[in-house]
Amino acid sequence: MERRKTAKARENESLLMENGDASRVTTTGSNLQGDKQNIALLFFLYTLQGIPLGLSAAIPMILQNRGVSYKQQAEFSFVNWPFSLKLLWAPIVDSMFSSRIGRRKTWLIPTQYLIGGFMLFLSHHVDAWLGDKETTPNIGILTLLFFALNFLAATQDIAVDGWALTMLKKCNVGHASTCNSVGQTAGFFLSYVLFMALESPSFSNTYLRTVPKDEGIVTLSGFLVFWGWVFIVITTIVAVFKKETQSVHSAHVEGEVDRDIKTAYLFLIQILKLKPVQLLVVILLTSKMGFSATDSVMTLKLVESGIPKERLGLMAVPLIPLQIALPLIISKYTTGPRPMDIFIKFIPYRLLFGFVAAFLVWITPILAPNATESIPLIYYALLLICYVLHQICVYSMFVSIMAFFAKISDPIVGGTYMTLLNTLTNLGGNWPAAVALFFVDPLTRKECIGGTEGYDNLCRDTIEQELCVSKGGKCVIQIDGYYIETLICAVVGFVWLAWAKSRIKRIQSFTDDDWKISKRSR
Repeated sequence: MERRKTAKARENESLLMENGDASRVTTTGSNLQGDKQNIALLFFLYTLQGIPLGLSAAIPMILQNRGVSYKQQAEFSFVNWPFSLKLLWAPIVDSMFSSRIGRRKTWLIPTQYLIGGFMLFLSHHVDAWLGDKETTPNIGILTLLFFALNFLAATQDIAVDGWALTMLKKCNVGHASTCNSVGQTAGFFLSYVLFMALESPSFSNTYLRTVPKDEGIVTLSGFLVFWGWVFIVITTIVAVFKKETQSVHSAHVEGEVDRDIKTAYLFLIQILKLKPVQLLVVILLTSKMGFSATDSVMTLKLVESGIPKERLGLMAVPLIPLQIALPLIISKYTTGPRPMDIFIKFIPYRLLFGFVAAFLVWITPILAPNATESIPLIYYALLLICYVLHQICVYSMFVSIMAFFAKISDPIVGGTYMTLLNTLTNLGGNWPAAVALFFVDPLTRKECIGGTEGYDNLCRDTIEQELCVSKGGKCVIQIDGYYIETLICAVVGFVWLAWAKSRIKRIQSFTDDDWKISKRSR
C-alpha cells in the first residue's frame, strides 16, 4: 500500500517534467485560491480508489479463518496485479476519449459506476462465496471478481492521475501527489483497518457494545452496499456538476492531447531497448525473492496461530507516524550520486529479519495461547518491534530505489519512464509472493494423530483431512513449510545479493545520457 503511494508522488513529478514545466512548478509558490474545491475532489476520488485496495487486503485475512489452503491464498493474490500492470492499458486511457464528455471523464464516470455496481453485486453473493462452517470458499469466483474490481480501480487511477495535472493550476499541481498519498491511505485505512475492527464480533463486543452479539457491527455485505452507493452517488455528482475543460488551469500540459497510442507504446519500446534499463529490469524483477516468505506468509501464519485479524490490522495505527517520518529521514542519504547504496546496505538486514519473523510465528502459541480472548503485553511489544524493524528495512530500500528512478528518468518521457520502472518494481514483489504462498502447503508435512491405531494418513489434501477427523483424529503439523521457505528465501536472497551487488554498482556508474532514449525516437 505505502509503496504505491510514494511511487505516485514521483510519477506525478515526472509527468510535469515530461511536459516541460518542472522548473516552473517548483519555483512558483502555491496559491489555493480557486483550487480548494478541486483539491477536495481529488482527495475524495483517491479515497474512493483506496477502498477496493483495502478490501483486497482484508479478504485474505477473512479467508485464513475459514480453512483455505495457502495454494488458494496464492490464487487470490493475483487480485493485486492490476495496479502492477496498468502501464499496459494506460496509453489507451490517455489517448482514446470523447471530447464532448471530457478527456478524463470519458473513463472516470463509467469506471466508477462499474465499481459501484460490482460492489452492489458482490454484496448479494460474497457471504456465500466466502463460505462458512458447512461450505468452502469459492476462491475462483472471488479472485475473478476482485481482480476485475482492482482492474477498474487501476483504470480510475490512470484517469484521476491525468485529470489532476489539468484540473489544478500550475502552481498547485504539486498538491496532486499529496491528495493521492493522503486520500488513498485514508481509503485503505477505512476498508482494511477500520472494516476488520468493526467486522470482528470480539472487537465489537469488547469495545463498542454493552450486549454481546455473534456478529460485528459491520458485515462485509453491508460494507459493500454502503460503498457501492457512495461510488454511484459521487460519480453522478461529478458527471453532472464538474465540468472538464481545457482552460488556463490546464495550460501547463498543453500538447498532452497530441499523444496517441502508437507514440506511447513506441516510447516504452525505446526505453526497454536501453542496455542499462535491461539490466535494471532483471534486478527489479528478482530483488524481492529473498523476502517473499516474510512479506506474504508471516501475517497469515499469525492469524492461523490465533491472533485476531483485527488486532493485526490495528497494528498499522501506531506505525503511521513512523511511515511519515522514515521517508523524510532516509531521503537525506539518497540525494547523492549513488542512492542505491542504501538499497544494498539494507538487504542483509531484511533477509535476516526473516528469521526474526519466523521466530515470532513460532513463539506465538507459547506467549499467546489464548489470543482470541487476551494477548499479553509482552507479545504486543514483540509484535510492534518486529513491525517497526520491518518498516525501517522496507522504507530504506524503497526510498533509495525511488530516488534512483527519479535520477535516471529521461525528462522527455518522465511519466512513462517512472511508471514503467514502478510497474517492474511491483511485479518484482507480486510474483515471488504468489510463489511463496503456493509452496507453503507442498513443503508442509502433516500427520493424522489420535485416529484409528495403525491408520496412515498424512493429511495431504481436504479429503484426507476430513477422513482423519471422521476417524477421531486430528491433523498435526510435523514440519511447517513456512519455516522451510524462510530458510530457502534467505539462501536465495544472499546468493542474489552476491550476484547483484556489483551490477547495482555498475548501473549507478552509467551517465545520464546512457539512460536517455535517442533523439530520433522522441
